[in-house]
Amino acid sequence: MDQLFDAGGGEPGRSTSTASARPLATRLRPQSLDEVVGQEHLLGEGSALRVAIDQGRPHSMILYGPPGSGKTTLARIVAAAAHAALEELSAVEAGRPEVRKVLERAQHRRQLAEPTVFFLDEIHRFNKAQQDALLPAVEEGLVTLIGATTENPYFEVNSALLSRCQIYELRPLLAADIEIVLRRAIGTLDAAADDDAVEFLAARAGGDARTALAALDLAVQTHGRVTLDAAEDALQRRALTYDKTGDRHYDTISAWIKATRGSDPDASLYYLAVMLEAGEDPRFIARRMVILASEDVGNADPGALSVAVAAAHAVEHVGLPEGQYALAQAAIYLSLAPKSNAAGRAIGAARAHVREHGAQPPPPYLQSAAYPGAAALGRGVGYEYPHDLPSQVSGQELLPDGVAGARFYSPGETEAALRARLEEVRRARGQSS
Repeated sequence: MDQLFDAGGGEPGRSTSTASARPLATRLRPQSLDEVVGQEHLLGEGSALRVAIDQGRPHSMILYGPPGSGKTTLARIVAAAAHAALEELSAVEAGRPEVRKVLERAQHRRQLAEPTVFFLDEIHRFNKAQQDALLPAVEEGLVTLIGATTENPYFEVNSALLSRCQIYELRPLLAADIEIVLRRAIGTLDAAADDDAVEFLAARAGGDARTALAALDLAVQTHGRVTLDAAEDALQRRALTYDKTGDRHYDTISAWIKATRGSDPDASLYYLAVMLEAGEDPRFIARRMVILASEDVGNADPGALSVAVAAAHAVEHVGLPEGQYALAQAAIYLSLAPKSNAAGRAIGAARAHVREHGAQPPPPYLQSAAYPGAAALGRGVGYEYPHDLPSQVSGQELLPDGVAGARFYSPGETEAALRARLEEVRRARGQSS
C-alpha cells in the first residue's frame, strides 16, 4: 500500500482549517482494509471477516476490544464496502428515541433498496430493554448492527442479541503496528521526528493508536520537531532507559528473579513495574514466573506453580493493561511463598549422574511387557504391584543395577511434610534414610 492514511483536505463543504482542527486520529482514519494496521487474526487474507468485507456482504457483529484498536474504523470500512448508509450512535448519549429514528430512516432506505449499517458505540451502556428494542430490526435484516464495546460482550450484551451477531475480539495494537501508524502520519504531516521519540510513543501508548497520534500531534504543534523530550512532554510519561534486547532487559529481569527469590514483594513489584512501564512483553515476564515457581519455590508450596501458570494464561487471554493484575498477584504470591530449590538440585544431580555413568537399562521386571514374546524375554516378570500390598509400598529395587542406593532428592527445611513422607516410604521399603 502506498499510503496508510487518507490525509485529504477535509469533508465536502468544510474549510481546510476546520478539517485540520479535528483530532489527528480522525483526520487520518484508514478508509479501506489495505490501510488498516494490525488485527491480522481477523483481517488476514482468506479470513471469514475479510472475505465478507471484500465481497460487500456485511453481517451483524459485536466488536470487542480496547480503546484505539480500530473498532470505529472497521465499522466504517464495512459500511463503505457494502455501499450502505452508515448510522452512528453512542450508547452513552443515545436512547430509544434516537434508535427509533435510525430504524425509521433504515425503513425508508429499504424501500429504495439501500442497505443500512447501524454502528452503536459503547453498546454495553444500553440496558436490557434498550438492547431488546434492537432485536426485531436485526432479526429481519432491517439494519446490519455493528456494536462496539470495551467490555466482555458475553457479560454485558443480552444473549438474545449475541445469538444474532458474530463476536470479533480486537487486540491491542503492537508497538510495531503503532510505529507504522506514527511514521506514516509524520510523512502525511510533513513533520520531523527522531527515531527514539517515535519508538517511545509507540511503546508507551498501551496499544492505543489514538493515544499515540494525539501525543504526536501535540508534540508537532508545540515543539515542531518531535524529539524524545517533546514526546515525553506530550505523553506526560518519562522514557525509561530499557532495551528489550540489551543489558537493561537482562539486568531488570535478573533483579526481579533475585528479589522474588529473596522474598521481598515490594522489590518484586518494583522491578515488575519497571518492565511493564518500559513495554516489556508480558508473556516473557509470565514465563519467568512459571520457571521461578518450580526452580525457587518448588514443593515448599506446590500451589505456586498453579498461580504462575494461571497468571501466564491470564496474560495470554486478556493481554495488557488488565493482565498486569494477574502478574502482580503472582509476583506477590511467589515472593511470600516458602522457598526450596530441592527439585532443581535433584534433577541436576540425576542428570549429572547419567552424563557421567551413562543411562543404565531398567531392571527386567520394570520393562514393558506389552508386546508378544515379552514374557519369554523376562520382561515384566516378577514385578510387584504396589496396590496389591497392604502398605501400597514395595521393597523391590526400582533403580538399575549399579545405580541402586543413589540419592538425588534431598528435601529442605521448607519441605518438612515431604521429608517426613520420604523417610516413611524409605523405612517401608527397607532402605536407610
